[in-house]
Amino acid sequence: MSSPSILETIVAKRREDVAEAKAARPTGELQRVAGEAPPAIDFVARLAQSPPAVIAEIKRASPSKGDIAPGMDAAEQALRYARGGAAGISVLTEPTWFKGTLDDLRGAREAVGELGAGRPGLLRKDFLVDEYQLLEARAHGADAVLLIVACLDDETLGRLLACSRELGMEGMVEVNNAEEMARASAVGARLVGINNRDLRSFEVDLGTTDRLAEGAPEEALLAALSGISTREDVARFEAVGAKAVLVGEALMRAGDPGAMIAELRGR
Repeated sequence: MSSPSILETIVAKRREDVAEAKAARPTGELQRVAGEAPPAIDFVARLAQSPPAVIAEIKRASPSKGDIAPGMDAAEQALRYARGGAAGISVLTEPTWFKGTLDDLRGAREAVGELGAGRPGLLRKDFLVDEYQLLEARAHGADAVLLIVACLDDETLGRLLACSRELGMEGMVEVNNAEEMARASAVGARLVGINNRDLRSFEVDLGTTDRLAEGAPEEALLAALSGISTREDVARFEAVGAKAVLVGEALMRAGDPGAMIAELRGR
């Protein structure tokens, strides 16, 4: 029997985490808090307003890179991104390998709230496998959630996407190959993220977006994810139809994130 992939290992741990969270905080209580959260904005519309849109990521660490910025203040980083022109802010909330927390998401949302209706949209980036995690996301201020096709069967993918929308959020449906793109299309994804990183091996191939973009649903906004660090990368993906890019490590390491966002956008 082959060893589990990195993705399978992470997802198994997240299932355990969800069970523990449910035991500590009943679903009914979380539903109440989610219902009282500030309203979400239309994440897709926000990205579509000013292409190429940059989704700037708050990421403390990763399995492939180790620590990136473990002591980072998520609220301060979110404000840097927002003031620098990010249309979206992705907040990694997986605690074991990425060292993120839901408090990071809440802090980021509260920080950008001062910008009013023009604020960036907030994306909860995590390995989401249960409706409970969607309630967590909404309760902590998310406007959108990441749904990774590789760790969900068709029924669960469709159910979580529908639940996200019922809560006022949109799901970014993440794909890494043609089969996953077809599955994203089949569930009616409005926002498709092509991940240049194969989560099974964590290897990056920028050609992934080039190969898969043509198969994206016509009605969906297309975003390129992972391995992006230069204006040339962004232009490359714009040329095949991407209207947004998600940039994590490069922005986390940038001395002036706002200047880098402007550079990525060609401003």
